[in-house]
Amino acid sequence: MLLSLLFWTLSLADSTAKPSAVADTVQRDYWVVRSVHIHGNHRTRERIILRELEVKAGDTIQRPQLTEKLAWDQRKVTNTNLFITVDVTAKEVSANEIDIEINLKERWYVFVIPIFDLADRNFNEWWYERGRSFRRTIYGARLNYKNVTGNADKINAIFEFGFTRRTQVVYSLPYIDKAQKTGISFGASYQTNKEVAYRSAFDKLVYFRSEDLMRDRFFTNVILTRRNQFYNFHRLELRLVRNAIADTVAKLNPDYFLNGQTRQRYFLLSYLFTHDRRDAVAYPLRGHYLNLTANQYGLLPSDNVRLFEVMASYTRYWPLGGASPGAKFYASNSVRGKLSWPERQPYTNLRGLGYLSDFVRGYELYVIDGQRYGLVRNTLKYQLLNVRKHIRWMPMKQFNTLPLALYVSLFGDMGYVNSTLAQEYNSRLANSWLYGGGVALDVATFYNIVGRISYSVNRQGQTGVFFNFTYDL
Repeated sequence: MLLSLLFWTLSLADSTAKPSAVADTVQRDYWVVRSVHIHGNHRTRERIILRELEVKAGDTIQRPQLTEKLAWDQRKVTNTNLFITVDVTAKEVSANEIDIEINLKERWYVFVIPIFDLADRNFNEWWYERGRSFRRTIYGARLNYKNVTGNADKINAIFEFGFTRRTQVVYSLPYIDKAQKTGISFGASYQTNKEVAYRSAFDKLVYFRSEDLMRDRFFTNVILTRRNQFYNFHRLELRLVRNAIADTVAKLNPDYFLNGQTRQRYFLLSYLFTHDRRDAVAYPLRGHYLNLTANQYGLLPSDNVRLFEVMASYTRYWPLGGASPGAKFYASNSVRGKLSWPERQPYTNLRGLGYLSDFVRGYELYVIDGQRYGLVRNTLKYQLLNVRKHIRWMPMKQFNTLPLALYVSLFGDMGYVNSTLAQEYNSRLANSWLYGGGVALDVATFYNIVGRISYSVNRQGQTGVFFNFTYDL
């Protein structure tokens, strides 16, 4: 079923051919880049592609460095997620001169995607804990319009109904200056719920449902981005947040907003630094990734939330047995952590392990709330298959190249959540070490689609089969 979903959806941008350097016919110490030629960018402006290149016309490059430089430039262009395939080659034109040839196949940029999603944290919680109820589903439509003007800008709009009603619109432009270093994004979102997880108990979310509106959320924001270097990204966000809950929710958990309040209003100032040198964003096998975040909730005296948190994560990916292009074994190690103050926080802002991608594998069914946590993940994987096929019967060139990669992996994770509220929320897993491990099968295909099925066991001896699915159309 997973493979059929992948074939009907759309494409991992990391489906590029290996870059080729110049044939080594005559030994020379260096090459001079005479020119750079770009082919296939029908919509994308040339300057967006040139922005990603370290190799430029007029450069002098030592022969041993050429292949590596071309490989990293190819990866950077691929990671813009604007192209299905990217091929970067060097062509000898004289005794010591080369031309750089960049051949691209652009993605399909406009998707109106029907939404049929689950309201729970993940598929596994819905399947095992919520009775597989279709009442807990979200339906609607999503507009993803990339490369609107050819400047790598994006419009994202979401219209959701069902368990959650949400309307959200975001526009982002990566570069607004001539130097192509500063970008901007702005958006707004409004969401309502008739069923709310008002607390956790025994490390599971506890819900209350009514036919009346139980919660509504609104935010609007503006984001400035800065990219001074190829691999370093700065992001500064100012967000205005307004949340409200029904009296019933405040009575069930007076700490939901603290002190039995039914309304929240505050400004959020967030700073994010990212150093990203992965070979592929969707499914990396080489490189490293660093993420540092600082969030200040509450800027004005009138704001009724006052909270500060810092988060950090570092992940390294590497092939085993050397850097050979034909490597089959790969490993990765990830370290993540969070600190937050003060000790007493609104429940809606209190987040430990079990949310989004921060969880110990083997504990997918649990949420462990707390003010601080640490997480270590280790993975060893073997490449079963990595092919790129041309689908002859598909007339649209944006969809007629199918990359497909299969990996089997072993993993082992360790985590810890520090909470001063463990007794209040009857947590059995907070303030104790968490261990989990298992085996998984990963499927990666086009338009950044990655599916995973895993079997894992945790410290408590609990086992399970879990599914994960991500995409970036």
